[in-house]
Amino acid sequence: MYGILYLVATPIGNLEDITIRAINTLKNVDVIAAEDTRHTLKLLNHLNISKPLISFYRHNEQIKSDNIIDKLKSGENIALVSDAGTPAISDPGSILVKEAIENNIKVISIPGPCAAITAITSSGLDTSEFSFIGFLPVNKKLRKEKFSKLSQETKTLIIYEAPHKISSTLNDILENLGNRKIVVCRELTKIHEEILRGNVSEIIELLSNPKGEFIIILEGNKSQEEENELCNLSLEDHYSFYQKEGLDKKEIIKQIAKDRKVPKNDIYKYFL
Repeated sequence: MYGILYLVATPIGNLEDITIRAINTLKNVDVIAAEDTRHTLKLLNHLNISKPLISFYRHNEQIKSDNIIDKLKSGENIALVSDAGTPAISDPGSILVKEAIENNIKVISIPGPCAAITAITSSGLDTSEFSFIGFLPVNKKLRKEKFSKLSQETKTLIIYEAPHKISSTLNDILENLGNRKIVVCRELTKIHEEILRGNVSEIIELLSNPKGEFIIILEGNKSQEEENELCNLSLEDHYSFYQKEGLDKKEIIKQIAKDRKVPKNDIYKYFL
């Protein structure tokens, strides 16, 4: 009988955040696959747990996945943990999970801390819909393309960033996405936890000596959201909206065509 692959969420800072179920899982598995075995060993020592550890990080994920699958097929139960938070969320794990499923190996997620959810729930920004971006591309071309797509996104955005890149990323956001509402979270659940709220330019001014891991919660494109709402109106109601704004007929037709991304002549003919 095949073993089970457990995805175990671990604390993102405060060790008291680990769940009873996570502790029991770590106690009962045969092996623990860890992003950084030294980091995980500190957690295990704190919990008085002694288990064999396998190094499993981003650059060896493909190679080590095959080895772990073999162990699971031999009947061993294995827990996958990242340095902090939930495995496979901007951390190693997705390749292993995919291979496990393809090999008919049971995968069980043990829920717990997740930096993205911790940040957005305390942000004060819209949580009804959000897009998790993770880390932005480093390559300049890919980064530019990513920002181009994000500029149209109306949902709240969640972005991860390292301390040495946070300033440049905030400046890129200001340049490409505008001076929107933003919340920057640092060292969540730790002693020096800090949550900064304001618009992008204000937060840039406040971050003079950034330290710790950062989560950026960014307001979606509200102008795009309004544009989408207008496009859901009938053409008559769309026309009335701009008429109330004081635009003349020519300006209204031009703006409706722009909103709906259609030729001006199509709108003009409709209102003839």
